Amino acid sequence: MTESFARILATRFDGLPARMQQAARWIAAHPRDVALLSMREQARMAGVQPATMTRLAQALGYDGFEALRAEHAAALRQAPSRLARQADDRLPLHADSAAGQAQEMLSVAQDQITGLRTDEMLAALSLAADCLIKARRIYVLGLRSSHAVAWHLHYALSLVTDRAHLLDGVGGTGLDALWHAGPEDVLFVCGVAPYTRAVVEATLQAQARNIQIVALTDSRLSPLIAAQGVALIVPTGSASFLHAMTPAFLIADTLAALVARADDPGTLSRLEGLDRQLAALNTYISHPIEV
Repeated sequence: MTESFARILATRFDGLPARMQQAARWIAAHPRDVALLSMREQARMAGVQPATMTRLAQALGYDGFEALRAEHAAALRQAPSRLARQADDRLPLHADSAAGQAQEMLSVAQDQITGLRTDEMLAALSLAADCLIKARRIYVLGLRSSHAVAWHLHYALSLVTDRAHLLDGVGGTGLDALWHAGPEDVLFVCGVAPYTRAVVEATLQAQARNIQIVALTDSRLSPLIAAQGVALIVPTGSASFLHAMTPAFLIADTLAALVARADDPGTLSRLEGLDRQLAALNTYISHPIEV
């Protein structure tokens, strides 16, 4: 999305009706489509009526949707690639000092982690854990840089429950498993800007089928956030060319621990059984390594 649109939306988002918020999240996640597609097609993809797109533009101070679309088209013509632009902006900061840039990156990460300890985040974590604990099945989805976080959460959950399913099938079949999901299930989705199209579309489809959504994402404007779901919002700012995922990993770790804690006797029994299996398979080196 354009900087102008982002500034306006940040100040007015909370006051918008739910359908306009839904449309705004879609626009924020699809700036290229805003510039290139018709308003009617955009409304269809966002899951709203075309009139909602017009009313949203007017609520944000534009003469109409065409003015908003033209702004995005102009930005698209002028924009360099995102990664190249971020590298150009950030890499020269400490070009003469690797230690200087490392110090900055570690300081940013420290501040981000400290900032997670808010009442809002703690409440969201409690709600998210409750959703996962009560779910019949837990589907976990994240692609590109977010895949590692999704995989890590699935791995941690798989140690204590057989209800977790990672959507990463070979041959592009990973999302097929969602066809078996329903209102008793949860889709845990991880994604940060720029949002991966397949993840956004899968989340929208899950919402339409009343599957509960727990979203680990980077903004309250994220298209992954569901109106009736739980949002875990983490910072991703970095002194490098790629966004930081450390806060997301920490939230995933915390969430897995909360789920395990809810079934403490069962958790211990399953972990003991896993230990016996790993020992039988000689999975790990059990003797000390001489240095």
